[in-house]
Amino acid sequence: MARFLKYCLMVVAAFALMSGTVMADEVGAKASIDFSKYFGAGLVLIGAGMGIGKIGVAAVESMARQPEVAGDIRGAMIVAAALIEGATFFALIVCFT
Repeated sequence: MARFLKYCLMVVAAFALMSGTVMADEVGAKASIDFSKYFGAGLVLIGAGMGIGKIGVAAVESMARQPEVAGDIRGAMIVAAALIEGATFFALIVCFT
């Protein structure tokens, strides 16, 4: 996980370095990379996918270890995934407004 976080920070730093203006003396110069609402939405969806994936992995491992409580684990997994999706929808609405 630490290696993944390091790579994510390197990608964000690379985008930040490339987002400088093309020509400083040019009137109306635009950034080469625009951190738009679509970039934010992509980050939100990546985070939600990783969160729901981790929930699924943990639930399946728990069910494999204790099959007798599989129903309870499944219910808790669905509730947690629904909460993550709710936060994801809220973040997407914030990104697109």
